[in-house]
Amino acid sequence: MRKTIDIKLLILARLKRNKIVSVSEIIQATGFSRAYINRFFQELRKENKIDLVGKANQAKYILATKRSLNAARKEVKDVHRILRNNALMEDKVLEEVKTKSGIFHNLPNNVAHILEYAFLEMMNNAIEHSQSPLVRLRIKRNGEIYFSIVDEGIGIFQHIMKNKNLNSELEAIQDLLKGKQTTDPERHSGEGIFFTSKIADTFVIRSSSKKLTYDNWKNDIFIEEGKKILGTRIEFWIRKKTRKELQSIFQQYVGEEFEFGKSVVRVELYKIDGGNISRSQARRILSGLDKFKEIVLDFKNVITIGQGFADEVFRVWQKIHPGIKIITNNENENIRFMINHVAKS
Repeated sequence: MRKTIDIKLLILARLKRNKIVSVSEIIQATGFSRAYINRFFQELRKENKIDLVGKANQAKYILATKRSLNAARKEVKDVHRILRNNALMEDKVLEEVKTKSGIFHNLPNNVAHILEYAFLEMMNNAIEHSQSPLVRLRIKRNGEIYFSIVDEGIGIFQHIMKNKNLNSELEAIQDLLKGKQTTDPERHSGEGIFFTSKIADTFVIRSSSKKLTYDNWKNDIFIEEGKKILGTRIEFWIRKKTRKELQSIFQQYVGEEFEFGKSVVRVELYKIDGGNISRSQARRILSGLDKFKEIVLDFKNVITIGQGFADEVFRVWQKIHPGIKIITNNENENIRFMINHVAKS
């Protein structure tokens, strides 16, 4: 009994002096085993005298006062969780991050709104679409906010291929880039990834051996080969000092009826083996774009297009869909000539 009282008093004394203490510190001070010392920490927790902040090797104990808890949680800037995907709810996960860490503490409102939106959308995707028993989360804060969400499911590109009868993961990525594409139209609009990719500073999707990077610093998109992984890995970065506003991003792509009605398509990403842009590639680009009211075709880094491509887009498809506006960006002189040529025919 003497040892029990002494160890408890030692823990409390250390906490009053240092505000925070770990099991390892008490082991070092007393020479007792971890299992033995853990008993006293658990007893103090049951007595509501101390509480635990953090998990695994980051776990620390503090005095169980409201002031101590709030102060300690504000110092937690790196959160790891392995979540069982059984009745998991994304809003509950977000609420735990908010209440048990300092990730959102004193964040500017515009950054908090962006982070909340992206986190909820990506966590929901992992919960509902991945078919994974576990979801791994990491979120940390320094000069920027970063989070990753990793599942062990079918993989996003394979999932799109399967549900849309596509021939390759590259075609799945091309389909994804258009926006408003979903494998579950009765439950999802397909907006989540599209808008998340626009509001991030950097947004990465990894699945199988493909890595898709949206680099909004460079206003560019990259598709790379990488080490093959199981499932899907989502990574998101946003600066704490960004001036982006979530609503202004929405307004760029939402019409007067508050409908997601605009898609920007990078024509360069539809080239195969560096070849010219042809009629068949035009059909792949246009597939699914009849959902939109406005389409922007971006010809950045495209040197030329075939007459078949121009004819398919600007005469054949436009004639079938007269109510959809097609806008072009970054076209050079040769591309502009070809577009004008078919428009007159």
